[in-house]
Amino acid sequence: MRIDRLEASKHKPGRVLIFLADGTLLKGSEKEVLDFFLRAGDDLDEETLARLRAACGTAGARAKAAALINRRAMSRSDLERKLREQGTRESDIRCAAQWLEDIGALNDQDFAAALARSCAQRCYGPARFREELRRHGIDRALWEEAEALFPPEEELLDAYLRSKVRTPPADDRERKRLSDALARRGFSWGAVRGALRSFGAEWDGDV
Repeated sequence: MRIDRLEASKHKPGRVLIFLADGTLLKGSEKEVLDFFLRAGDDLDEETLARLRAACGTAGARAKAAALINRRAMSRSDLERKLREQGTRESDIRCAAQWLEDIGALNDQDFAAALARSCAQRCYGPARFREELRRHGIDRALWEEAEALFPPEEELLDAYLRSKVRTPPADDRERKRLSDALARRGFSWGAVRGALRSFGAEWDGDV
């Protein structure tokens, strides 16, 4: 297959557009141009073309992955899901994620620690924090260390009640509504009962 022409992308710095004689467009980088000694007019045999396609796919996945994590922090699972949604090949997804991990730009342990701080700032309970770890695909081997960074449940409950509830619930109906809301935030029923008692509400039986 003959290379028709090479052009630098006008929109993506570092990207090189490789136009083939059959109308195919490959998106690579300067690395692929140098590694494959690409020049306009060169003929590529089938093996070289296959390797070039694979290299361009990996380079494209790396560029997409880097752009995604530059926008916001994410776990490896989040990154792989986003790349999958963009139609990236599974092999390229794994290569891109591993590359980012190898250079220290992607780290699930650090992400889990940041998630602990974020959930604590929002006064989420332990169950909600664990759900967030699960939702972001954090390996369970990292949960214990992340949970050790999470403040005590009672402390978070007290902070939430003091910032959001000006007066104790006046009756059972209001206590039920508040306790349900706290449970949805990830707090245990036992901790909720204790917090409401200390907050000044009488607790008459189970909710």
